[in-house]
Amino acid sequence: MARYYDIDDILADEELVPAMFLEAVNGVGLFESNESNRVEPRSKVELPFWLASELHQRQVVSVSVPPCFNKKTREEIGADGAHVDLRSRCSYFYELGCKIVQLIGDKTIGSLLLVAFQTRYKEVLIKAHTSASALAPKFLSLLTKEETKLYDAAKSSTAAFKTWRMGGPRFQKASVLGRKRKPIDE
Repeated sequence: MARYYDIDDILADEELVPAMFLEAVNGVGLFESNESNRVEPRSKVELPFWLASELHQRQVVSVSVPPCFNKKTREEIGADGAHVDLRSRCSYFYELGCKIVQLIGDKTIGSLLLVAFQTRYKEVLIKAHTSASALAPKFLSLLTKEETKLYDAAKSSTAAFKTWRMGGPRFQKASVLGRKRKPIDE
């Protein structure tokens, strides 16, 4: 709730997470085929994170680790994290990871997020500073929303630096260097 008007935070809360109902619940309406709108205990469903979080706090559901943080993803990030397609797994990989860690308490997700960001951060900045515009669409399709923002910021800072560098004199003489000191003996 810290960033109530942030559209990216709202969309990150819409990511689906697996949950299992611990007790029977009436009037939920999760299943279209179920006319009674009743969910039985031990029913496994995918809920938006915001709903799963609220129900978990009320001890109605237990939330498990989302598929985007599974063993296969961990192995791929460990092997070559810079070229893993995280966007297809979860558009808000880092934000959801930070939120889900607080909810389920799996400490390994935090280290996964750190390793993923460290390996991908360098690649994002290198591509933003050096890549031709023809290579950008293929690379951008692999990035999460957070990484896309980082890429855009790096690209615009590179353009601003080039404009600054070409616009004015390359070297300026400091005003302190123009003055001569008085000898101490006089």
